[in-house]
Amino acid sequence: MTINIRGELIDLSKPKIMGILNLTPDSFYDGGRYYETESALKQTDNMIEAGAYFIDLGACSTKPGAKPVSVEVEKKRLLPVLEKLTKTYPKTHFSIDTFRSSIAAEALDRGAAIINDISGGQFDNKMMDTIGSYNVPYVLMHTSGKPENMQKNPTYKNVVKEVVYYFSNKIQSAYKAGINDIIIDPGFGFGKTISHNYEILKNLKFFQNFELPIMIGLSRKSMIYKKLGISPDEALNGSTVLNTVALINGANILRVHDVTQAKECVDLLQALR
Repeated sequence: MTINIRGELIDLSKPKIMGILNLTPDSFYDGGRYYETESALKQTDNMIEAGAYFIDLGACSTKPGAKPVSVEVEKKRLLPVLEKLTKTYPKTHFSIDTFRSSIAAEALDRGAAIINDISGGQFDNKMMDTIGSYNVPYVLMHTSGKPENMQKNPTYKNVVKEVVYYFSNKIQSAYKAGINDIIIDPGFGFGKTISHNYEILKNLKFFQNFELPIMIGLSRKSMIYKKLGISPDEALNGSTVLNTVALINGANILRVHDVTQAKECVDLLQALR
């Protein structure tokens, strides 16, 4: 289970941690905390020190109900910070959380290593061809609807089967576009009810049939804090529990806010195995 990042083969048989760096004022958990370049650099340093293998930068909030910012605003938030980070941490692999091909291209030109697209190419029909031309890994996520409306009564007859079918089609499209390294993400909280999310997590092993790395983003999400009747600030323990379940069920990458605790999950499960 490997991905190729600019000629370097990354072994994902031991799961890796992707630290979240939100460069937005309105993300659901840590919006505004790392909006300035210096605070972003400090948080990146903290996450790398704690064991993050990848850092995922997002400059356009995709939380439920969020409206997208303009391309110009996304670039202004993202590119100066990315340039500083790639110079400061040249050995770290930076992922870009964007659904826009123009942002992806400019970020890749500035040293980004992975594109993490919540829409799986649905929001920008040039995205897959762009990724294929750069020959970098692509995180292909499932979502139903756009952030501003995706949580308005999401409905499935069988959520696991329908998400599997979605990946079957999208993976073929990605290969046709020349993308060689695909990571799939079932998209917890993106166009799904709480019960849908738990059904997917329970049946995560079905997604191993694609023989592709699986990335999981459960960190402090509403499937935890709403289920427990707490706030996102209080959802660290719940995140750790569900990250552990995800690892047991086949996750290869954990995308998290709290790197130390996620890395402990990985290390302890590796010891158990």
